[in-house]
Amino acid sequence: MSQILTKALLELADDHLILGHRLSEWCGHAPLLEEDLALPNMGLDLIGTARSLYTYACQVEDKNKSEDDFAFLRNEREYVNCLLVERPNFNFAHTILKQLYFSVFMELYWAAALNSDDEMLVGIAGKAKKEMAYHVRHSGEWTVRLGDGTSVSNKKMLQAVNALHLYTNELFINTENSETYISKNILPDRTSFKANWQKKIKTIFKQAFITYPNNNDELLGGRVGLHGEELGHLLASMQSVHRLHPGAQW
Repeated sequence: MSQILTKALLELADDHLILGHRLSEWCGHAPLLEEDLALPNMGLDLIGTARSLYTYACQVEDKNKSEDDFAFLRNEREYVNCLLVERPNFNFAHTILKQLYFSVFMELYWAAALNSDDEMLVGIAGKAKKEMAYHVRHSGEWTVRLGDGTSVSNKKMLQAVNALHLYTNELFINTENSETYISKNILPDRTSFKANWQKKIKTIFKQAFITYPNNNDELLGGRVGLHGEELGHLLASMQSVHRLHPGAQW
């Protein structure tokens, strides 16, 4: 059973790690000095949550692993993050929308996790929920500014919606690993958040003059290790030092 919980925790941890690294790629490249600081700082929030989840997974698995083993010493097919978080930044509008989709979901998720019977998860959720509340506000305000801005910024937001929305359904799917611990009141039920998530996104989209997509197209596979080539490029950069100098002490 401990191995099943480890896999369920890795789903959460990998989501936060990969999106955190995507946000860190904006350091020195953001369109405004304020965002040059804000985006990487939000990336640090996500990576901090990932570290907590990896550490907990190490304790559950009890095989003398460290958080670095999970973060740096797995192959691409061993990562179980959803496809949404690994999508390339492309431009500022894409990054903001991806952050909005994810942070609105995770704020709901962590709020529910505060009622978990697992004390460790409750502790992680308490900090993560506060951070997600800021991420939602930041990405929501920027979505409105871009959607209700110039014709160019509105067009870029619409392009981002068309490109990213079909990846969102994977956020609401419970895997077999997580279902085992949903019934034990350890992990929240992902399917229960969809209505509130849609309501929040539609409210922000209305202010931004963006039409919420009504199609049911979806792309899945991340939870079973089926990823796009972009994740391989990200991992090659992220893991290079650790793999070149295995076991190095810093």
